Amino acid sequence: MKYWLAKTEPDVYSIDDLARDGKTLWTAVRNYQARNFLREMKRKDRVLIYHSNAEPPGLAGIAEVSEEDMADPTQFDKAGEYYDPKATREQPRWFCPEVRFVKKLPELVSLDRLRLHKSLVGLLLLQKGSRLSVIPVSKEHFHAMLELSKVK
Repeated sequence: MKYWLAKTEPDVYSIDDLARDGKTLWTAVRNYQARNFLREMKRKDRVLIYHSNAEPPGLAGIAEVSEEDMADPTQFDKAGEYYDPKATREQPRWFCPEVRFVKKLPELVSLDRLRLHKSLVGLLLLQKGSRLSVIPVSKEHFHAMLELSKVK
């Protein structure tokens, strides 16, 4: 099992939306490095859901990969913001996993709080200039963040 952190803007799609829906395709990622991370996700991998562009930004919940490496349907929607004219159904350019809701954290773990935790040194999220919407997380960092959220 691998561990991941996926960012989402809560006014676009929040942990509460995922709880309501039960599962969703993690679509509309248009960065090649992040896309490659999405393609590495496998069933049963755990995903920390991080609310970005929020006040405060921080960890909001946990999801699990339920389906892997599917063509992102938003690339084919000619009227959509994420349409890619170079993508075809035979040769898609963008991929996504399906994630299912596992748990909302008892309280948001803010970015400021994460920065103060010494066991999170080296976490990609905390590195200056880190802007990827999907990043791998070590098992140790994953469990340290859950400890901060009071989730066992």
